[in-house]
Amino acid sequence: MANSALRCKHFIRMVATLPFLLALAFIFFTPATAQRQINITLGASLAPNTTTTNSFWLSPSGAFAFGFYQRGDSYAVGVFLPRTPRKTVVWTANRDYPPVPRNSTLRFTSDGRLVLQSTEAQETFVAIPRESAVSASMLDTGNFVLYNSRRDVIWQTSDVPTDTLLAGQHLSPSQQLCSSASESDQSTGLFRLKMQTDGNLVQENGSQFPTPIATPDTAEHSYWASGTNGVGDNVTLYLDNDGSLYLLNATGTYLKNITASGGPPKEGIIYLLRIDPDGIMRLYLYNATQNADLSKIWSSSENKCIPKGLCGLNGFCAMNDQNLECKCLPGFGYVNPGNWTSGCERNFTADSCMRADAAPRYTIQPVSNTVWEDTAYADLIFSTNEECQKACLQDCNCEAVIYNDQSCKKMRLPLKYGRRDLNNANILSIKVGETGSNGNGANGFMPEGKKRPSRRDILFAIASSTAFALMTLAVSGFVVYRYRVRLYEILPKEGSATMIENISPRSFTYEELKRVTKDFAEEIGRGAFGTVYKGTLLNSLEVVAVKKLEKVSSDVESEFQNEVKIIGRTNHRSLVQLLGYCLDGHDRLLVYKYMSNGSLADLLFTAEKQPCWDEKMGIARNIARGLLYLHEECETQIIHCDIKLQNILIDECRRAKISDFGLSKLMKPDQTNTMTRIRGTKGYVAPEWHKNLPVTVKADVYSFGIVLLEIICCRRSVDWSLPDDEAVLEEWAYSCFQERELEKLVNDESTDGRQLERMVKVALWCILEEPSLRPSMRKVLLMLEGTVDIPIPPCPSSFLSAI
Repeated sequence: MANSALRCKHFIRMVATLPFLLALAFIFFTPATAQRQINITLGASLAPNTTTTNSFWLSPSGAFAFGFYQRGDSYAVGVFLPRTPRKTVVWTANRDYPPVPRNSTLRFTSDGRLVLQSTEAQETFVAIPRESAVSASMLDTGNFVLYNSRRDVIWQTSDVPTDTLLAGQHLSPSQQLCSSASESDQSTGLFRLKMQTDGNLVQENGSQFPTPIATPDTAEHSYWASGTNGVGDNVTLYLDNDGSLYLLNATGTYLKNITASGGPPKEGIIYLLRIDPDGIMRLYLYNATQNADLSKIWSSSENKCIPKGLCGLNGFCAMNDQNLECKCLPGFGYVNPGNWTSGCERNFTADSCMRADAAPRYTIQPVSNTVWEDTAYADLIFSTNEECQKACLQDCNCEAVIYNDQSCKKMRLPLKYGRRDLNNANILSIKVGETGSNGNGANGFMPEGKKRPSRRDILFAIASSTAFALMTLAVSGFVVYRYRVRLYEILPKEGSATMIENISPRSFTYEELKRVTKDFAEEIGRGAFGTVYKGTLLNSLEVVAVKKLEKVSSDVESEFQNEVKIIGRTNHRSLVQLLGYCLDGHDRLLVYKYMSNGSLADLLFTAEKQPCWDEKMGIARNIARGLLYLHEECETQIIHCDIKLQNILIDECRRAKISDFGLSKLMKPDQTNTMTRIRGTKGYVAPEWHKNLPVTVKADVYSFGIVLLEIICCRRSVDWSLPDDEAVLEEWAYSCFQERELEKLVNDESTDGRQLERMVKVALWCILEEPSLRPSMRKVLLMLEGTVDIPIPPCPSSFLSAI
C-alpha cells in the first residue's frame, strides 16, 4: 500500500509540473520568427516628435514601442509602453550617455548599423551586432531584434537588460539588472539585482563598483538574497508569462519559486520585474488592453529602508509611517538638500591630529538603534558605553564608535549604509566639534551642553551681517564698474574684428594675431593639430598662446564658428580657457590663456620640478574633473581623443588644466563619424581605434589611465632604455600590483601605501582592453577621491580571453 501511495504521489507531482514543462519548452523552442512582427527595413529612420508616430516603431499589438521617448527637456532611445500615462521605459540604449537634443535622428543605415546622429554631438551606436543586419522588428514580447539575411537574430535588447526583466526573458549567471537613477532619469542608479555564479540571486548596492561586469560578490553590500548559494554554478532566473518568477539550474531542475503564479497566461496581460530606483525589486502587472498604469503585485521588501546606501555617506534611513526619511548624524548637514543620496558632510572643520589639544575640542553625541557597515579599525572591550566614548575622544583618529554588549568598535569617516532598526541595540556615538556646530536642523540634533543663542545675540548677529552685506555690495559695485571700463578698452573698435554673439571668445583678424605674436616669432609647442606661439594682447598686455590649426577645410565657416561657440561656452577650472579665434580666409587660429608652467610632461620629467605625492594626486583629480565635465556636464558631449601629458598644461599655481579639448570637434570636416582614422598619440590610444570599433568617451578613460600611471611613476608609458620587463609601463604596473611590490613604481618615494594602491587600481581599471569594462569618468573621480571601494582589477590585456 505504501509503494502504491508513493507512486500515486509521484504521478500527481508529474502531472502538476507538466504545464510548467510545456511553458519551458515554449520559451526555449519557439523561434523569434514565429512571433508576430512588423519588419523594419534598411534606410528607415526616426526623429523625436511628440505629434506624429514617426518617433518610434510599434510592436504589432501596439503594447511596446522602440524609439525616442522624452527625458527631461531632451530625449533618449529605448523600449517603452506607449499606452501607459508615463510611457514606462523597460529598456534604454546607452543609458549613461547624456540625453540627445530634439534635432537627433535614429537611422537604420544601409550597411546594417543602428546609429544615433545629431548636429551637436558625434555619432553613437545604439546596437553593435556581430554582423551586418538587413532588417529589424519590435516584437510583442517587448524584445527589439536585428536580423541577418538568413533571418537569424544577431542582436536583441533582451540580451542586454537594463533595469527590467520582461515575461519570457531570463537572467543568466553573471548577468544583472541595474536600477535607474530616478523615475525620470534612466541612467545607472545605486542598486543592482545580480544572478551570481554560485547560484544565489542577490540585491546589493552596486555604486562601489567601477563597472557592472566582473565585480566581486560580497555580502557586505547585499541586502536581499534568494538563499540558493552553493546550489550550482549555472543557475538562471526566469520570469514566466503567468507572472511566476523562479530559479532553474542547467539541467532544468526547479530550485526555487520566488513568486507564485498569477494563473494561466491571459491575453493582453504583461508581467515585468524591475529593480526600482529605491533599490526594491518589484513585480508589476500591465493590462495592455487598457490605458492604465502598472499594478504592483509583489515586492522583495515592504521596508523601504532595507536597500543599503539610500541616504549616502554619513546619513541614515528612518521610516516615518510609510514614508522614507534620510537623516544626518549630529554635527552633519546634507551635501545636497534636494538629493538625499548625496549624503551628509560635517558642518564644522575637524582639527588636525597634529594639534596637541585636539581631543578636548570635541563632544560626543549618541544615536541609538542604527545599523552601519562594519569598517572598524579597532574592536575593544568596555563595560559601559561611557568608557567606549571616552576612548574615542582620546584617540585623534577615532571619529565614531559603535557600542553593543561590551563591544566598542572604533570607526573612521565616512560611515556607510546607515538605517534605523529599533530591534538593534547598537549605540553609535559621533564626535562633534564644540565650535561651529549647532547641530543639524534637519533632524533636530543639538550638541550636548550647548545653549541656544539669546535674542540679544541674534539681533547683534543680524545687524553685523547687514552691515557686512552693505559693505560687500559697495565693493562689488566698484569692482563691476572697473571691470566694465576695462572690458570696453580691450574690445575691438568699430571696423575691427567683432564678437560672436552671446559668447566670450573674441574674433581676431589674422593681421591682429601676427602683431600679437610678433609675426609668430616664439614657438612654444607643436602637435598633431598645429603649432603654438606665444604672444601678448596689445590692449590688456595679457600673455596668450596662439595655435595655428592645420588641415581645416576653408568651406565650413559656419560649422567652425558654431563649434567655437560651443567650446567657448565650456567653463571649468580644469580646462584651459579659450579667449579668441581667427576665421580669416584659409587661416584658422585659436587663442588660449597662457599656462606659465608648461605641460605636465615638463613637470614630471624635470627633476627639480617634480611634484610631491599630494600634488600628484591633486593633478590626477583635476584632470578627472575636467574630463567628467567634457563627457557629461558641458553643453554638448566632447570626446577629447588625445589625452596625453603634453595636452595637460600647468598654470602659475601648478594646477593641471586640459588643453586642446575642442579640437576633435573642429577637425570634423576630415571625418564622418567616430569610426574613422586613428586620432591621438601612440602609447595613449585606446585599443578600439585599432580594431575599427566605435569610439566613445571610454577612449578618453583609457588615455587617462595611461596618464595616471605616468603621474604615479614620473616616467613615460613606453621607455625602451629600461629593462624589457619594465619598458611598457602598463604591463610593469600590473606585474608590480600582482606581486604586491608597488613601491617599485615610485622608486622609494615617500607615499601613503593605501593611496598608492588605490591610484594604481584606478589606472588598471581604466586601461582594460574592453571599453564597456572601463569605468566612467564620474566613477573614476569617486574612486580617486576615496568615496567608493575599488575591487581587484583584472589583467588589462588578457581579461577577455579569460572569461
